[in-house]
Amino acid sequence: MGIRTHQVGSQGLTTSVEGLGTMGMTAMYGTPNDAESVDTIHRAIELGVTLFDTADMYGPFTGEELLGRAVAPHRDRVVLATKFGGVTLDETGKIVGGPNGRPDYVRQAVEGSLRRLGTDRIDLCYQHRVDPNVPVAETFGALAELVAEGKVRYLGISEASADTIRAAHDAAPLSAVQTEYSLFTRTVEANGVLDTVRELGIGLVAYAPLGRGFLTGELRSLESLPENDWRRTAPRFSGENFAHNLVLADRVRAIAERRGVTAGQLALAWVLAQGVTAIPGTKRRAYLEENVAAATLAVDAATVAELAEAIPAGEVAGERYVPAAMQAIQE
Repeated sequence: MGIRTHQVGSQGLTTSVEGLGTMGMTAMYGTPNDAESVDTIHRAIELGVTLFDTADMYGPFTGEELLGRAVAPHRDRVVLATKFGGVTLDETGKIVGGPNGRPDYVRQAVEGSLRRLGTDRIDLCYQHRVDPNVPVAETFGALAELVAEGKVRYLGISEASADTIRAAHDAAPLSAVQTEYSLFTRTVEANGVLDTVRELGIGLVAYAPLGRGFLTGELRSLESLPENDWRRTAPRFSGENFAHNLVLADRVRAIAERRGVTAGQLALAWVLAQGVTAIPGTKRRAYLEENVAAATLAVDAATVAELAEAIPAGEVAGERYVPAAMQAIQE
């Protein structure tokens, strides 16, 4: 039996309830291993995963190139999602500015992504971060033109406020809003984003649904992370915050042990129980298989509530990112 599929938003997009985040394959989480990453993507396809998420800034550029190569033999079976405008990139992949939603840059970015992905259409294209200097209606007006041309099929936005989501959706219908959502990060429950997407018929795509590894219950110290892993400098992984957050994660692990499943599987099942799409990231087949198994895990309302009470919203110590990166997030 393959992984369950569902509608993402109300514009016609259908994906597996759980996708695969590929950022760590080429950026941020230690040294890349392209062969294992490609094998992981192929195994995901075998298991029925259809949604694969990347961005132009992963690498930069190498993330899209790797994913494009890996899915080429299976292109019509997968939903390719990529993101633009989180930062301004020149044609060599050098970061030359902050978030960019200018219409001319939108077209340039999408053309570049199409080339690197080796495809004639992007199935789901997100504005990665909102550009404070460009009205979002202008950005999505440009994206609507690309949809009309057949270069993009469905539209999304990432880390946007409820008001920005409404403005973007008015300019061009959104299928998805991507944001961090997990037992560790429940901002969308309080800031109106979850209510807004449900009201407007937009899908929520949850990235970092395992709290960047905390909720697997296997991360016990920073020493187990590679030297070049960005989490070593992330606020939630620093000093007293790490010790505090480990206690919270262990509460989930205790509940999981009683149920005979892994902590990561139960944490993922909690996210999926919210009716959203989860895109846990991994570059290893073993973790992928564990994560995909979570999609078939039945959790009753009492367990969902018990997990939410185990880590009350707002109890996690530390911001999600360093201050400069938090500035690009609308909360």
